[in-house]
Amino acid sequence: MTLLSGPDSATGGEKLRTENRELTTVFIAHLTRRYRFSASHRLHSADMSADENQATYGKCNNPHGHGHNYTLEVTVSGPVDQKTGMVCNLVDLDGFVEREVLSRYHLENLNTLQEFTQLVPTTENLSIEIYEILQRGFQKAHLERVKLEETMMNSFEYTGAAEPKR
Repeated sequence: MTLLSGPDSATGGEKLRTENRELTTVFIAHLTRRYRFSASHRLHSADMSADENQATYGKCNNPHGHGHNYTLEVTVSGPVDQKTGMVCNLVDLDGFVEREVLSRYHLENLNTLQEFTQLVPTTENLSIEIYEILQRGFQKAHLERVKLEETMMNSFEYTGAAEPKR
């Protein structure tokens, strides 16, 4: 039996059907959950001179570092379970984020963590690290994106590695 899928214009969901008959309509929904944590860092690259670091990172190159109160948004998607009416159980998502992300980064100096020994701990790089943690370990829904707000003026989104262009 071959399963085909396509948009269901009547419901906005996704129709699954065999070659001969329609089976069901699957509704795909997105869930975004917000979390907060605080961490410090110093933006400094060992590959650049002191002057280059100062010119590139400005006040964020302060030798004593500085801190942020980050807001993390995690967006997952998947079919809406007909029994529960949910994309995924919030307890599962919250538990995973608390255990694998917040407990790792909250109240830490990012420069001292293994993942940032060779990588400048910019919020862009932190977003990628968090995405990869979630991508590897959270299997209850499809990870769509990670958005990390550093300040009122700066936020960064990561949606996974781009496919190579052909």
